[in-house]
Amino acid sequence: MALHLSNSRSLRQFVVGLSKCSTAAHTLAVKKKIDEKRKEAYLGGGVKRIEAQHKKGKLTARERVSLLLDAGTFVEYDMFAEHRCSDFDMDKQKYLGDGVVTGRGMINGRPAFVFSQDFTVFGGSLSSAHAKKICKVMDQAMEAGVPVIGLNDSGGARIQEGVESLAGYADIFQRNVMASGVVPQISLIMGPCAGGAVYSPALTDFTFMVKDTSYLFITGPDVVKSVTNEDVTQEELGGAKTHNTVSGVAHGAFENDVDALLQLRDFYNYIPLSNRDAAPIRHTDDPADRLCPLLNTVVPLEFTTAYDIKVVIYGVVDEREFFEIMPNYAKNIIVGFGRMAGRTVGFVANQPKVAAGCLDINASVKAARFVRFCDAFNIPLVTFVDVPGCLPGTHQEHGGVIRHGAKLLFAYAEATVPKITVITRKAYGGAYAVMSSKHLRGDTNYAWPTAEVAVMGAQGAVKIIFRGKDVVGKEHEYMDKFANPFPATSRGFVDDIIDPEVTRRRICLDLQLLATKKQANPWKKHANMPL
Repeated sequence: MALHLSNSRSLRQFVVGLSKCSTAAHTLAVKKKIDEKRKEAYLGGGVKRIEAQHKKGKLTARERVSLLLDAGTFVEYDMFAEHRCSDFDMDKQKYLGDGVVTGRGMINGRPAFVFSQDFTVFGGSLSSAHAKKICKVMDQAMEAGVPVIGLNDSGGARIQEGVESLAGYADIFQRNVMASGVVPQISLIMGPCAGGAVYSPALTDFTFMVKDTSYLFITGPDVVKSVTNEDVTQEELGGAKTHNTVSGVAHGAFENDVDALLQLRDFYNYIPLSNRDAAPIRHTDDPADRLCPLLNTVVPLEFTTAYDIKVVIYGVVDEREFFEIMPNYAKNIIVGFGRMAGRTVGFVANQPKVAAGCLDINASVKAARFVRFCDAFNIPLVTFVDVPGCLPGTHQEHGGVIRHGAKLLFAYAEATVPKITVITRKAYGGAYAVMSSKHLRGDTNYAWPTAEVAVMGAQGAVKIIFRGKDVVGKEHEYMDKFANPFPATSRGFVDDIIDPEVTRRRICLDLQLLATKKQANPWKKHANMPL
């Protein structure tokens, strides 16, 4: 009996030992397979396609993520995801990650969610699995209150998946809309982006492009040729130059992938993480009370002579650092980010060097979009005004300058962030009211000694007031009465007349005071702005 029990015990121990050996072997085998799969995923579409990508002067999806994020901070999601399509022999063509690298990391020590489309896998085309990966990081970004950055390099929808691919785009669009005004969304176009794919970048806050290698269009050159018989290249139809100078779809263009990603890292420092955060603050050695004597002579004595308003902006910002948005589109107005006493500030300024600084359709839309972004994300606004009015002409009137100009008026009127305005020279007509005037809840409104606030210039005004009469000497009389800042200051429409050299000091003091500003608009489901 004892011998039988001993033999049974030995048998059990033997079986357990075999089981342990088998389990250990299985675990090691699985770990080895995971490592092999991970290496496979790192190669994307394979060595040959990576080499082809490099020959085009482009980085791979993973190289882009590595350069954008701080070293060692990237946490990848869904590396082993695969598509589930079996039509057209697609079940025999599967790549881990399915054409997009997604995850989170840090940019200059601040968190960011990112997705980077991989052109080496099916041309970066979007499948259902591809879309779900993007949707996952967008959902988490909204929950965590962290910006989303999309690095787009895709041929469009994956045709083999049919409507599933289109559904994937729609899912992304819905999240773009839900995230709008909640977390900043940035698109960097680093290759083709065609068809329905273009709408996602269009819904984001900022769209940047890479020169010569990125394209945005709904229908490509071949379709354009077949429908309209126009011969047009990809670059002419939807290249970086087109969208940065003609259409206004893009907000900036960079020389190559490396330049684009490094500039994006710099840009990221200016924006808050979400609508719950204040504008970022960075340490600066530039004194807030620094005088700017150069500004005393920047406005010419002759009121018809142009000058560069960027001299004023660079003069007042910290350390002469200014990140301009849409620098090659609607050049008659300047918008961009700078810092005052370390805090991010949004600048809007009429540019007298271009079209005398007149407001037109493109300038109004450009500035309105920027103002609304700043208001959505708690970034104070500083406006420099030198505007003779709206650009006249049938092209503008027929193009809807009334409706488009109203967008900028609406954006300023709706904004509840600190708003500081400085009139440097002309503030004429309705454009005076539009450009963050006191009447649109401007917090502090200043005028330089060279400022003129009037319905219109002296020459035009005199012809109307004294029509049919002798106007000799009347122009000087009108100028003595209105070509100075006193009419506006005497009515409280301008808070003070300041010397140009103290502009930085006054703005910094005001921003410090207004940092605790609380203002709200009446409850509404949403406004009906003139789109």
